[in-house]
Amino acid sequence: MVEGNVFYEVALILGMATLFGVIGQRLRQPLIIMFLAAGIAAGPSALSIISSYDQIELLAHIGISLLLFIVGLKLDLGLIRTMGPVAMATGLGQIIFTSIFGFAIALALSYSFISSVYIAVTLTFSSTIIIVKLLSDKKEIDSLHGQIALGFLIVQDIAAILALVGLTFFRAGPEGEQSMALTLLWITLKGLGFVGVVGLLMWRVLPWLTQRLAYSQEILTLFSISWTVILSMVSDYLGFSKEVGAFLAGVSLASTEYRDAIGGRLASLRDFLLLFFFIDLGARLDWTAVGSQIGPAIIFSLFVLIGNPLIVLVIMGVMGYRRRTSFLAGLTVAQISEFSLIVAALGFSLGHITAPVVGLITLVGVVTILASTYMILYSGPLYQLLSKPLKIFEKKNPQREAAECCLYDAAETDAILVGLGSYGGALAEHLLRRRKRIIAVDFDPAVLKKWRQQGVSVLYGDIGDPEIHEQLPLDKTRWIVSTVRIRELNLSLLQMLKNRGYQGNLALTAAAPQDATAYERAGVPVIFRPYLDLGEQAADTLTHAMDVLQGMADWKIQFREVRLPSGSIYSGQYVQDIPLRSQTGVSILAVTRAGRHYYDPEPNFRIYPGDRLILTGALDDLLEAERLLRETDIHAETEAGDNIRLEEVKLGAASVVTGRTLGETAFRKRYGISVIGILREEKLLKAPGPDERLHAGDRLLVLGDADSITAFRAHS
Repeated sequence: MVEGNVFYEVALILGMATLFGVIGQRLRQPLIIMFLAAGIAAGPSALSIISSYDQIELLAHIGISLLLFIVGLKLDLGLIRTMGPVAMATGLGQIIFTSIFGFAIALALSYSFISSVYIAVTLTFSSTIIIVKLLSDKKEIDSLHGQIALGFLIVQDIAAILALVGLTFFRAGPEGEQSMALTLLWITLKGLGFVGVVGLLMWRVLPWLTQRLAYSQEILTLFSISWTVILSMVSDYLGFSKEVGAFLAGVSLASTEYRDAIGGRLASLRDFLLLFFFIDLGARLDWTAVGSQIGPAIIFSLFVLIGNPLIVLVIMGVMGYRRRTSFLAGLTVAQISEFSLIVAALGFSLGHITAPVVGLITLVGVVTILASTYMILYSGPLYQLLSKPLKIFEKKNPQREAAECCLYDAAETDAILVGLGSYGGALAEHLLRRRKRIIAVDFDPAVLKKWRQQGVSVLYGDIGDPEIHEQLPLDKTRWIVSTVRIRELNLSLLQMLKNRGYQGNLALTAAAPQDATAYERAGVPVIFRPYLDLGEQAADTLTHAMDVLQGMADWKIQFREVRLPSGSIYSGQYVQDIPLRSQTGVSILAVTRAGRHYYDPEPNFRIYPGDRLILTGALDDLLEAERLLRETDIHAETEAGDNIRLEEVKLGAASVVTGRTLGETAFRKRYGISVIGILREEKLLKAPGPDERLHAGDRLLVLGDADSITAFRAHS
């Protein structure tokens, strides 16, 4: 019943692929391996579910075309330029090394010349998809070793495309030197013409066309797929492989502003259709032939797992990188990729290689992908185990990494800030505005470069690296602040500080409540909870908006939250003195201060720096109101900046302000401070009005910069 019914076969295949995928996820295995396993299980070697090979092969070809399209779409040559020589040197060096030695090993194992060429070529490619996924999961994609790895993976992708083009020549099967020369010339002319036409369309037509199609994402996605398939068809018609056409289709759309949107929408479809490629490959494996390749497969697998990382270690060591960076980057080339399997399948379809050779390459792929996945997942412990032997690959003074990733000023500092992501970067910015001296630590070279250009002392490092701990100037700082949100890394940092006898203060960032609990138990004095705190603040704002704006849907009004900067000319002013309604028509719905919310503030309610004002009005009026509130007092900004503090000042009987009202004293104008509270005979007066009279013995809670408060104390 199932046999010969394509729909039934596909249904069973998808069910098996899902089951194998779930198992692979639990075992932390790449889906490629599990899909191959599903294909083997569905093939003639096991359950014999598949009989409609032609239909499944068609889906497989479309999946491969989409894969190459997205590779072309995401091709980031700028990354190669950013990484400089290391991406090119390492990428090309690894390709040359692997090709030469892989070819020699294949010949030594008695494979034919053409089979040895295919084996050597397939051993050079590493899986960009797998590496990006693993590095992203480990949050190492932006690290120095992650960026270097992406750089030489791009070099490999370009080499893979060239290999596919080269197969076109073999596909022609020339005989004789003259015929070979003519064939090569004809192929070159056709290739240049094809690329020229695509380039002309990319320059003159595609930007205009995509801009008009972008009004509908569905149409834009459909166009991208059809464009890929059409160029694949043209490429195949001209004698090139379908994959070359698909790659050019991606490159032709890479310069448009919609490439990210296209890639995002097609990624899931690509993964779905590639499923059929790996299932088809697994189902077609001749396990009788594969069994005879186990010995050579072990040899080639060890060569890829050990030899490829070694060449990266050697090249990067010579270029002056630390052994840890070289080792972690080298692990990313310790496997062969989906490109390798595509090349092997294409070679088999052209009759260049036999089923046993395809089985060999597939078996090497399975072994190396499995092993390298675990090597990358557990790269930290693996490096600690091999750290001492790896020292031979590191210069005595690895200056390149230090030069590229920055040195810090060894002077006294207020804080060492670890992590310069969105949260850490914002924290660093505000600390600098408050004139705090910091050393910023991160493993993203681009981020460090940006901060270094702003005059900040920066240090390249990963707190998961034991070597970085020795570089931190703990004896010259009062605070260690980590904005990293990985509990294990923060606890490791805490243990390191204890081991080194650090006597200063520590602040850690918790991504979840259980992380905060773990830090509290460990005795961490200051804990940041950005997600929880911001979520609470957002909920408060939204709740208030819901309550206030309920029933106002027919009114053409909006609301906006504005934070009052410390240098605003309205800092310390009463609501009644802020000309929002008179100048913009905007009203203040509420004020949020230190986690408390003051709804519908009275006219004598005073506004302070850092207050968050929820405003309502027309959009244009709201924008004008925000501009008005952000106007700064140049004198206040230059003199006080953000160095605002709250202090208590007790009034004596001889004070010049005793017996006078707050309105009469003109604190803001005369002293540059604001009175936000009065403690009188154990009674607290919050937000006192201008008519409140001051008495001897009153304790005033005043807001201002240090100099202004000191000046007022002299008169109190």
